[in-house]
Amino acid sequence: MGQLEGRTAVVTGGSSGIGLATAVRLAADGAHVFITGRRKGELDEAVEIIGSATAVAGDISNPADLDRLYDAVRARGKGLDVLFANAASASFATLEETTEEHFDQTFGVNVRGTLFTVQKALPLLNEGASVILNSSVRADDGVEAFGAYSASKAALRSYARTWANELKGRGIRVNVVSPGTIDTPAIAGVVGAEKAEAIKAGFAARVPIGRMGTSAEVAAAVAFLASDQSSFIVGANLYLDGGEKQL
Repeated sequence: MGQLEGRTAVVTGGSSGIGLATAVRLAADGAHVFITGRRKGELDEAVEIIGSATAVAGDISNPADLDRLYDAVRARGKGLDVLFANAASASFATLEETTEEHFDQTFGVNVRGTLFTVQKALPLLNEGASVILNSSVRADDGVEAFGAYSASKAALRSYARTWANELKGRGIRVNVVSPGTIDTPAIAGVVGAEKAEAIKAGFAARVPIGRMGTSAEVAAAVAFLASDQSSFIVGANLYLDGGEKQL
């Protein structure tokens, strides 16, 4: 039996990258995983890969889509044991270039969307459930033109501390993972396919162990925080960065 046998999980942004790898890992550990994302075709393909999964298409910045997701979880009748709030939006804009649209898109998904992803899950969360937020090492530095994204991820770290306090009475643990330079399709999505390899080489050169991380390595950490093995870890921020912000 896996360490999550019989449990129910939700992974937002679960059709690719870190979200898909985590959904695969949670299912392998015994959970039934609900995944959500904006592109139904990719979600359906992800379900085939994951196995024990249900896809609900939607955008976390749309409260009605979140309601549909949790209606599907509720209909299963087993509550919710693991929530990995992973979905995010990223794009570059310097202070001078930042528009209202850029700010609203970034914070609308990364902060507002994550807040209501967790809030709307509250009635379903079982005693002893685990909530994991996906932040980033970018919350700790000042990469040029990434200000809104970095600030949005710092907001999640702050929220996690508050929510951990607010939910501890129900035995619900809230923790954060902060990935560093992870090799995912999102890199090409942000910088363009023609620049992706050069950008990734530059990223890897800044990591003390000399390489980028993998989505599977992040998934392993999320699975640990989702399981009873992390029962004494509350309000923590687990860096998954190859030492980038530690050494």
